[in-house]
Amino acid sequence: MAFIRATGKHRAPSRLTRKSAEVAGIAALATAGVIGATASPALAAESETPASSSTGLTQTVALDTTLAAQIDAQAKAQAHQAEVEAKAKAAAKAKAEAKRKAEARAKEVREEKARAARAAERARLNAFHLPVAGSHVTTGYQSGGALWSSGTHSGVDFQAASGTSVVAVGAGTVVEAGWGGAYGNNIVLKMKDGTYTQYGHLSSIGVSVGQSIGSGEQIGISGSTGNSTGPHLHFEARTTPEYGSDMDPVAYLRAHGVQV
Repeated sequence: MAFIRATGKHRAPSRLTRKSAEVAGIAALATAGVIGATASPALAAESETPASSSTGLTQTVALDTTLAAQIDAQAKAQAHQAEVEAKAKAAAKAKAEAKRKAEARAKEVREEKARAARAAERARLNAFHLPVAGSHVTTGYQSGGALWSSGTHSGVDFQAASGTSVVAVGAGTVVEAGWGGAYGNNIVLKMKDGTYTQYGHLSSIGVSVGQSIGSGEQIGISGSTGNSTGPHLHFEARTTPEYGSDMDPVAYLRAHGVQV
């Protein structure tokens, strides 16, 4: 049986047809290669165009510069603020220190004044005075004569008109206040240093036994009571409250800073 080749689309292409196709394909590839080779440098050049690259770099540099400027400005502002705050703190500290020193100095001044006042008061209390202000001695210590039973004067007489104020020569305590025989109305004080002073011929007495007396305080009024030839103050300094223990009254007063 003879076989007949089928016709139509199932027929294999002829050798000429296949050859023509191969030649066409090679031409197309060659053309594509040429075009590709020609286009490649242009594409490469386009991809490496400096314009787009430089534009991006410029923008980046510009942004970096702006940011740096902002950071620098912020740092300067912070530094300025810190400096202002530091100066304010320093000024406040200096003001507080000045106030503290002023208060301390004011306290020192007050304390100094208080100490001075206390010292002045102590000086006043411990100071000695003439028994009759502005007076002077008219009859000296141990003067002789028939007027005194012992033959000598056991004290000194201060000039004093009747009614003149008589004061304690120093601070002390009254141990005798009343009639003293030849001394008339008299007062005896025990002084703070343990010595004694006596005031005689008073017209009146203004203190009582046991009373504390301040220096310069009035204790009586001068007169001429007792064994007296006229108004005056008889003053004695003694080692005991008793008659006969006398010592030089002028030397005693001078030893306590009194000008006699």
